[in-house]
Amino acid sequence: MPGELIWLAVSLLSSVGLVVALGTSSTARYEFERNGVQQQRRKAAAPAPVAVAAPTTAATARAEQPAAAAVATHPSGRLATVTPMVTGWWLLDGPGAPLAGPFADVIDADWAAFSLGLPDTAKPVYGTQREDGGVVRRQSPSERVWLEELGRQLDRLPADWDELITDDDALTTLAVDVTAALLEAGLPLHDGDGPARASGGACLTPRPELGGLVVAWRQHERMSVQQVRGAEADEAVQRTMSSAVAAVLEQLGFAVEPYGSTGGHLVTASGR
Repeated sequence: MPGELIWLAVSLLSSVGLVVALGTSSTARYEFERNGVQQQRRKAAAPAPVAVAAPTTAATARAEQPAAAAVATHPSGRLATVTPMVTGWWLLDGPGAPLAGPFADVIDADWAAFSLGLPDTAKPVYGTQREDGGVVRRQSPSERVWLEELGRQLDRLPADWDELITDDDALTTLAVDVTAALLEAGLPLHDGDGPARASGGACLTPRPELGGLVVAWRQHERMSVQQVRGAEADEAVQRTMSSAVAAVLEQLGFAVEPYGSTGGHLVTASGR
């Protein structure tokens, strides 16, 4: 009988040990799996890393370069990936390789300059990167759109300009500068011979004998021709708008002086 009790006690102790061992193993496994799931969730929730076009260390740059890419050293000590024949916006600080780029637009380039803590001398430039790392400046898409719009405005110049316009003529340059300044201010030229002639706008008349041009304003035909608001209103608005145009040009650095008795102004020097 004592032997049977001892055997029973041993069996019970063994069973308890087995249960404890199994419980410990299950708990450990549960903890391991739970931690793994949490790590996966954290990885999934973590934001994707942002790639910086200009690494700050040579080791990082070498590690991140594809086999066909080279690394150009900028005089400031920063490194940028050389991607020949890629066109876009780059951050330049003088000649040589760019500090960072390329970027899709100038806003992205400006933001990168701020976020990377680049010096104020780093400027966004549109161009194509050469094999040696330098950037060949190109005309940006927005600049092409602007020049096309400016060209359409210059087509509105009256016939008086036809015999005067040449590539190296100072008066032609002045007319282009005045037209550009007015367009930037939101003031179009009057389309005297075109489909938009009724809309009004700024009028530029050449005065080569005075070394300049006369600028005045013409209202919409409803006011200037039909005079739906009366002759006095037409005259008052014309003087007010002509003075406003002259004030805009003066604010932009042009040499402006009153001309004649109709409210026009003579512009003799560019604001550039």
